[in-house]
Amino acid sequence: MSSILNPPESKAITSVLPHPVSGGVTAAQGFNAAGDFVGIKKAKKDLALIVSDRPAVAAASLTTNVVKAAPILWCRAVIDGGHPVRGIVVNSGNANACTGELGVLHTEQMAQAAAKNLGCQPNEILVASTGVIGVPLPIETIVNGIQTVSAQIENTLEAGHLAAEAIMTTDTFSKETAVTVEIGGKTVTIGGMAKGSGMIHPNMATMLAFITTDAAISAEMLQKALKDSTEDSYNMISVDGDTSTNDMVTVLANGLAGNPLIEDEDENYDLFKQALNHVNQTLAQAIARDGEGATKFLSAHVQNAASKTVARTLAKSIISSSLVKSAFYGEDANWGRILAAMGYAGVDFDPAKVDLSLVSPAGGLEMLKAGQPVPFDEGVAKAILQEKDIDIQVNLHAGSAAATAWGCDLSHDYVSINASYRT
Repeated sequence: MSSILNPPESKAITSVLPHPVSGGVTAAQGFNAAGDFVGIKKAKKDLALIVSDRPAVAAASLTTNVVKAAPILWCRAVIDGGHPVRGIVVNSGNANACTGELGVLHTEQMAQAAAKNLGCQPNEILVASTGVIGVPLPIETIVNGIQTVSAQIENTLEAGHLAAEAIMTTDTFSKETAVTVEIGGKTVTIGGMAKGSGMIHPNMATMLAFITTDAAISAEMLQKALKDSTEDSYNMISVDGDTSTNDMVTVLANGLAGNPLIEDEDENYDLFKQALNHVNQTLAQAIARDGEGATKFLSAHVQNAASKTVARTLAKSIISSSLVKSAFYGEDANWGRILAAMGYAGVDFDPAKVDLSLVSPAGGLEMLKAGQPVPFDEGVAKAILQEKDIDIQVNLHAGSAAATAWGCDLSHDYVSINASYRT
């Protein structure tokens, strides 16, 4: 399986400040990781650990689904309690969701086992699970596995990569990225890994992302940066419109870079947030690209909107439409479905002002100008839509706000994968 370090036809995030570097969660100073097969799945890696050399400030964005998995409730209590965090334990193959009091107990046992092996307290451990819903964890297997994997923890890029592989379920490639940025004369590194392929429609899908940084930043500023960044990254992707019970994005910051403490919304905060955005958008795009059964990577760019909210809402509505997704899978330039998806999004815009174009490496084609259809060559349209990466470009001519959402097409394989997910 390939990695986001060399993703299939990856798109770079436009930015001149963050500098991409190799690695993922172990790229930042003082972070170690490990991942291995312990027996939750039939054969593939299924348990990962991320560990900071010293207690780290933590922030999280967790699922908005009313049905929350036990690990989500645990992490909420740790974050809300203001506890420093030493590590994260993640299992794949079982979501530990809808498992009642037993699931709560199993989550606590995972935290206790990790804490014992790392020499800290259980409330300094975040827990995450992903996989099948409604099945109790094989907790004895996991507790024994945590001990085994704890002995493998290393501060190497390979260790981070093994951890990224261990959190995958139906993913076809691991998702990792890292950047550096200079803050206060010090080099700050932010790295991350994520998993997600189906059940992706976050409103912080199943979607997990773990970010590590050696930046010195207050808990309040870290949480604010994550919240704002999530709005323009993970919350702007959709594979299938399903928001999971286990969605989670966490950030750990251990301060080892030695930069001046970021505790206000100043220039240093802006630099940090821009680098965090780069990491989160890279991982979010990788998740959308890896949508279950996907053959196309779709971007919906909405520009010149009356507000950021309008732009975000319309872009997300386009990318979430099953009919739009199906049209792109069939390589059919059915632009009416795009306009219809905008129309039911619940925000106001003037259809008579809308311009709409489709762009890919094969070229661009205007479909709508000032609300009027533009005649086009079906052969040219087919060539554009045969490409893997396709941009849907919408101009509202109503203001200066813009937003981008990312997704994929909806293929026969998506149904096949999810029709037999448990078996």
